[in-house]
Amino acid sequence: MENNIENKEMTAQQSLNLISEMMNNSRKSILSKNSKHYILWGVLLTIVSFVIYELWHTTGNPNWNLLWLAMPIIGFPMVKIISKKDAEIPQNIISRQISGLWLAYCAFVMVIFVASVFFLKPMQMNLSLIIVLLLGFTECISGIMLKNWTIIISGFILGVGGSFAATLIQSAEQLLMFTIGGLVIMVTGLIVKSQYK
Repeated sequence: MENNIENKEMTAQQSLNLISEMMNNSRKSILSKNSKHYILWGVLLTIVSFVIYELWHTTGNPNWNLLWLAMPIIGFPMVKIISKKDAEIPQNIISRQISGLWLAYCAFVMVIFVASVFFLKPMQMNLSLIIVLLLGFTECISGIMLKNWTIIISGFILGVGGSFAATLIQSAEQLLMFTIGGLVIMVTGLIVKSQYK
């Protein structure tokens, strides 16, 4: 009888090991696939923020900020295109939570952006501060969920460094913070890609 109980405990331990191994494999698959997404969104953020900066700086017109809408219009179809060849990663709790986290980020940013454009005077809300803080926080939480220090540190640098920059700079030059942030996200993607080839 004692031997029979010991076998059941071994089976339970083996089950826990199998679940743990499956979760780790899932994290690695997500990281491998998402490295391309970090690179894509980093490039888009760098280009769009620099274009808006140049136009705002040249014309003195902050309405060029409406070009931020180009990011999701260009980005989401590009994600579909670059992900076509990827093997489908089975949905699990980690992938669903990360998707939900980034969708929540997009929803927050869109609502705040629309509110600032249509309902508030542009300088009543430090939109750059809010967006960069949310972006860094979302990236950092993603890194925690994926157990990846590169993403955690990148998110922290982006959120905290960007928040200081957004507080200290009160002009079109604030957009250059997003240009640098885009480079940070792009480099993060390249590092993660090299870690999970």
